[in-house]
Amino acid sequence: MNMIPTLKIPAPLDPDFCPAAIFNRQYLKAANASGKTALLVIGVERENGLSSRYETVIRSEPDADTLRYVERLVKALLWSRGGWKIWLGGPESVGRHIQKIYCSTGEREFDTNLMSRVYERPFEVVITDAQSVPAAKETTASLGGHLDGCRIGFDLGASDYKIAAVKDGEVVYTDEFPWNPKDEPNPQYHYEHLTSGLKKAAAYLPRVDAIGGSSAGVIVENKFMVASILRAVPETNFDAAKNLFLRIRDEWKVPLEVANDGDVTALAGAMSLKQNGILGVALGSSEAAGYLNPHGGMTGWLTEFAFVPVDYNPAGGLDEWSGDRGGGVMYFSQQAVNKLLPAAGIELPPDTTLPERLKEVQALMAKGDPRAAKIYETIGVYLGYTIPYYADFYEFNHMLVLGRVTTGQGGDIVIQKAREVLKAEFPEQAEQIQLHVPDEKSRRIGQAVAAASLPEIRR
Repeated sequence: MNMIPTLKIPAPLDPDFCPAAIFNRQYLKAANASGKTALLVIGVERENGLSSRYETVIRSEPDADTLRYVERLVKALLWSRGGWKIWLGGPESVGRHIQKIYCSTGEREFDTNLMSRVYERPFEVVITDAQSVPAAKETTASLGGHLDGCRIGFDLGASDYKIAAVKDGEVVYTDEFPWNPKDEPNPQYHYEHLTSGLKKAAAYLPRVDAIGGSSAGVIVENKFMVASILRAVPETNFDAAKNLFLRIRDEWKVPLEVANDGDVTALAGAMSLKQNGILGVALGSSEAAGYLNPHGGMTGWLTEFAFVPVDYNPAGGLDEWSGDRGGGVMYFSQQAVNKLLPAAGIELPPDTTLPERLKEVQALMAKGDPRAAKIYETIGVYLGYTIPYYADFYEFNHMLVLGRVTTGQGGDIVIQKAREVLKAEFPEQAEQIQLHVPDEKSRRIGQAVAAASLPEIRR
C-alpha cells in the first residue's frame, strides 16, 4: 500500500500528509479484499477495573502495513481512553510486536511510563486470543448542568485562573487572577491562590453549597495525576499537589467535583447549544480535548488528543516530549504553526517564542499575507481529515473548535477548509457533524460557570 495516499484536497504546505482516517480505511479495504483476514480485539484497562474494547480486522499474515495500523490504533486507544493494561487478542506475532514497543525500554517508553504514573500500576501488554479479551466495562457520570443553590466554579489555566459565583443559575461574580503555577515547586502556592479566589467568590454568596472546578491535566477521582501546572513540583512533594482538591473539599465541607478542562469545555458547549454528543477541541499551546456523550454524560476517558496520532507519514511532525511523530500536538496547536513556517517561507528570529510566532502569523494574516493564509489552510485540511478519525472513537454530532490558533481571520479559514475536506472526502460525516466556534466571552468565563455546575447538591 502506498504510504502517502492521494488526497482529494492536499495540505498546501504538507504534501506528504498521510491522514490516519484515509490510511485506516484503505488498509481495511485492502485487507478485506484479500480474503485473508483475522479478527483483532484490543482491550484497554484503566482505574477500578473499567475497560474499553475495540474490534477490527487485520491481514491474517501480518505485514508492515498491518503492524503500522495496529500500533497506531493501540496508541490512539491508549490516549483517548487511558489505561495501564493493553489486551491484544489476535495473531501472536502482532501481540509480540506491540509488547516489544510498549514497555519501559521500548519505542513507546514515554507512553508506558506516563500511563504507569497516571494509574499507579506497572504498565503491561497481555497477548491472548480475541475471545479472551475482557468485555467492555464503561461508566458515565452525569456531572454538570446543576445550577441550583449557591455555587463556586473555578478554571485553572497556565497564566491565570478564573472564578465564578453562581446563585440559582445567575452569575453574581466572575473574575480572573494572574498566577505562574508551572514554575512553583511548593504546592502550597497553588493551594493558597485557589483558596484566595474561592474566598473572594464566597463573599458574594449567602452560603456555599458546592464547588466545581476545571483544570488542564489528568484528573482521576478528583486527584491530579499529571498536570503541566504542577510541572515544577518534585516527586517527593507531589502527594500534596495531587490531593489539592480533596484538601479543599474537606476544609469547605461541601460537594466538590473537578474535571479536565476539555470535558468542561464540552459541557459549557452543551449548556450553550442545549445539545449533547459534543467533542470539544482547543488549538492552543497544545491540543486539548473533551467529550460529552449523546446522553450528556462524562465518560472518564483520558481524551488527551495531543498524543493521538493523526498523521501516519513516518517523517511527520516530531513531538520532542513524547519522541513520537504524527501526534495531534504538531498539527493542532502553536507548534503546528511553527512547524509550517519554513514551508510558508516565513522567517522569524530564532529566539522568538511559540506564542510570539503565532502572533506574528496572525498579524500577517490581518494584513492579507497569502503565506499566512496557507498555514491556516493547511491546518484546516489537517482538521477536516482528522474529524472522521476522531469519530471512529467518539460518538458525536457537534464539534467545538476553539483556542488561540483559531482566533481571527485565520480561524475562519481553518473551519472553512475543514468543512471543504469533509464534504469532498467524507460526505456522510459532513452531514452528521456540525462545527461550532464559541465566542470569546463564553469560552473564558463560561468555563468557570460550567465548572460550578459539576457537583450535585444532595439535600
